[in-house]
Amino acid sequence: MTTGTQAAPTAAPDGPIVDLRGRRGLVVGIANAQSIAAGCAAAFTAAGARLAATYLDARAEPYVRAVTDRLGCDLVLPCDVRVDGQLDAVFDAVRAAWGRLDFVLHSIAFAPRDDLHGRVTDCSAAGFATAMDISCHSFIRMARLAEPLMTRGGCLLTVTFYGSERVVEHYNLMGPVKAALESSMRYVAAELGPKGIRAHAISPGPMRTRAASGIDRFDELLDRAAAAAPEHQLVEPADIGALAAFLASDAARHITGTVIPVDGGQHLLA
Repeated sequence: MTTGTQAAPTAAPDGPIVDLRGRRGLVVGIANAQSIAAGCAAAFTAAGARLAATYLDARAEPYVRAVTDRLGCDLVLPCDVRVDGQLDAVFDAVRAAWGRLDFVLHSIAFAPRDDLHGRVTDCSAAGFATAMDISCHSFIRMARLAEPLMTRGGCLLTVTFYGSERVVEHYNLMGPVKAALESSMRYVAAELGPKGIRAHAISPGPMRTRAASGIDRFDELLDRAAAAAPEHQLVEPADIGALAAFLASDAARHITGTVIPVDGGQHLLA
């Protein structure tokens, strides 16, 4: 039984719920066809978006272009965030080509091998600073560069992992780094919210990507994750892409500042 005046039901949308037609986005972090960023890029284009994408260096370029050529990306640009001026040049190229930007996906992370494979207690100052700069501060830099281009609002996405809030064996230094990334995302969401710019961190479960393979004994982590998760299976880049496309769309226009797991329910477990 209900009382009071009830609002009229909202009319169903005329088109698809996830509609990125007319939107322009930047994807940073495609390594190859199996990477999370590639899965997201495919979902963005399937929803109608036009994309710019980046590659790390000349060695990585052929693997990235195998993805971007298939998707018909408008711009494919070099971007090593450690090289002065390269990230700024990417946003300059986006401004010259489009004049605006609607969403950004940040999907890059790195820690020096010795620091990643050792105890957090023993990590070097230089290794910690490098991991934080590439994996976390680069997201803040992208937010700052995207802000003046998101004249109609927009969405900033990054990728995290539940090792940010719980100790995951062998995840080591990346745990504190991802915790900092998630906190940075929340502050960015609060600061840019008045301009209609939203921010989120997507938290996949363990996946077979080239970047993740650098984690010590990663195959064991994958096997344990698949066995323990309620769904008893690993997620794929396409699963991450589906969520990323939704978050970048108007269907998520009132959602911001979230860390959203896509892990088959693994985050439920103690």
